[in-house]
Amino acid sequence: MICQGGCYCGEIRYELHLGTPNEGRTSLCHCHSCKKFFGTAFGLTTKVPKEALRMMRGTTKEHVSNNGTTTLHREFCGTCGSGILEYGEEAAPKYRYIMTGTLDHPDQLPPKGEFFCKNRERWMPEIPGIFHKQEIKD
Repeated sequence: MICQGGCYCGEIRYELHLGTPNEGRTSLCHCHSCKKFFGTAFGLTTKVPKEALRMMRGTTKEHVSNNGTTTLHREFCGTCGSGILEYGEEAAPKYRYIMTGTLDHPDQLPPKGEFFCKNRERWMPEIPGIFHKQEIKD
């Protein structure tokens, strides 16, 4: 399965080469860091094996910060600012978390769960049929 994606302006293009859709785990995150970075009530990323990601065009810029639990790397388009991917120090050798909204067809990899549900906005309903964790390791 090949999923393609890129940034808003088109300068960054990538492909995900997955053996099956189950190799990608899409989830919502309600933590403060994701809310701030995504500029919304939650973050939406798809966890994929690092080797599944192939950058086809462009070079991302990187922002590194400590979110309180890990050193977090976030890569984005330097022209339009679209977030492309992120990963923490622990995940760095094995995984990348793709910003799901940058996929050309995000419906190919629907959400399987929600994290930090204790921080979900009260007006936002729980998504039925997926896992819900109050904390990351709950």
